[in-house]
Amino acid sequence: MTQAQSPVSDRPQKIRYAVVGLGWFAQAAALPAFAHTEKAELAALVSDDPTKLAELSQKYPGMQRTFSYAEYDDLLSSGLIDAVYIALPNHLHCDYTVRAANAGIHVLCEKPMAVSVAECEAMIEAAEQHSVKLMIAYRLHLDPANLQAIEIVKSGQIGEPRIFNSLFTQQTEAGNIRVDKEKGGGTLDDVGIYCINAARYLFRDEPIEVFATSASNAEPRFSEVAEMTSAILRFPDDRLATFTCSFGAAKTSTYQIVGTKGDLRADPAYPWQGELKHYLTIDGKTQEHLFKPHDQLAAELDYFADCIQQNRDPEPSGKEGLIDVQIIRALEQSIQTGNFVRLDHLERHHRSSATQAIERPPIEKKADLIHAAEPSGKS
Repeated sequence: MTQAQSPVSDRPQKIRYAVVGLGWFAQAAALPAFAHTEKAELAALVSDDPTKLAELSQKYPGMQRTFSYAEYDDLLSSGLIDAVYIALPNHLHCDYTVRAANAGIHVLCEKPMAVSVAECEAMIEAAEQHSVKLMIAYRLHLDPANLQAIEIVKSGQIGEPRIFNSLFTQQTEAGNIRVDKEKGGGTLDDVGIYCINAARYLFRDEPIEVFATSASNAEPRFSEVAEMTSAILRFPDDRLATFTCSFGAAKTSTYQIVGTKGDLRADPAYPWQGELKHYLTIDGKTQEHLFKPHDQLAAELDYFADCIQQNRDPEPSGKEGLIDVQIIRALEQSIQTGNFVRLDHLERHHRSSATQAIERPPIEKKADLIHAAEPSGKS
């Protein structure tokens, strides 16, 4: 009997993950999430910081092993894990994904998928060649608030959707990888990608032309990446999406989609924890809908684990991540040239739907960070 034909009872009860990269988000969101997963478990940690490995292995005692980056290939061939969750700086995503795929290990990779279109394509090719699952960590594709927004737009309640607008801003301190261009930092890659992806999943379409401009004050922290970027995405049927993202402004996280009969505003829209809220206005009357906090990372880890167990292709896929990177690189080209940039052959046949909504209990306690800090510098 081949592995593909093995009965369900022979499969692991839970998918065993290694968390690769132990920065702020991994420590604050991903590691605590395993306490709320039903189909996933933490099996290994990968980092070059011995203090992180020592202290976090004590904090998560069910976790089996720790590995340095030099030992990554040993981990992949060890038989200890089924999947990796890659939370490394953006410029390392491709290398660590391809190596995992080559070893037959499934990959859940943080966004942006990679720093170039060629790297994204290499990741997809490696996953396909070795028949492993590749999912890009768009946690909002499983979030009830954002999935309900999609259903509201699809239902026609706001009429024909015509306009999308979004703001996603925060303060990011000097020295953070998000302002390090060599490591794949930048406003578009880190926060702008949420706005781009939201416009795509709400319009249920792909942009055909884009324009962007950026601006910076004189602060040294913005010597490598722009302080802020504003963009216009033109979609088929003359629909427009605009957004501004920033590393030098007060924290905001909102989007609004306006149709011919009404509009829907999400505020906040993109956070990984806490409450999300909708404001649906039709004929001048506004209804508010509060979505209670839940563990978005636990939902994501469980969803990917289920895809592995059921041999089902995940959505968001590598193709979803590739398209966002194609759009980001086109926006950067527009900034450099001052012109609109055409986008050809962007096409998606499968998109997230309300059936993917998953909720897990929220993280109750803020994690004590080890050699890591939030983008704003808070430890």
